[in-house]
Amino acid sequence: MGTSYLVMGELTDFITGQILPDTHDERLIQKISRFLVKDRGYSVNDILTRRKMSLTVDGKTGSIMIHFIIHIDHRPFAVIMYGPGSIVTRQRPTIAVARIFTDYMIPFCVITNGEEANLMDTKSGKVIGKNLGSIFSRKEASALLKDIHLETLTKERREKEQRILYTMDILTENECRDFTCQI
Repeated sequence: MGTSYLVMGELTDFITGQILPDTHDERLIQKISRFLVKDRGYSVNDILTRRKMSLTVDGKTGSIMIHFIIHIDHRPFAVIMYGPGSIVTRQRPTIAVARIFTDYMIPFCVITNGEEANLMDTKSGKVIGKNLGSIFSRKEASALLKDIHLETLTKERREKEQRILYTMDILTENECRDFTCQI
């Protein structure tokens, strides 16, 4: 769950300029934002932030937050999810997000806690980089996208990915909010 509940004031979002609650988690998200722009060469216009994704599984609906979606020339290139603590347990839901957020699979995805990161190939699910520095620069991303054919999932596979994401992210968050965290 992280430390997003401790509000220490307000801060300005690096990418959007929006005023946000200043939390430990938000400070790490801002660190990632600055890293993407200053170190990896992305423009703020290449990065969509805080996109909600709704899912319905077995008649139950929930939503998750997608922290960053990187676009190159209006083509989605990577999804970056933030999560405090261990990133290993969040790899699979991150892959699911990249596979179903749009009509086709977004080629790459990253799970990071602001310090560690795993860069993954969305199609294979394999980890291909193990730190923030492994996130492709804008120049590298642009070159890679030229040779990537955006693939779609079958309806059945898409439903399985939705179920994985719903179970691993939405049910877990609901359980914490409804039971564990209220004790």
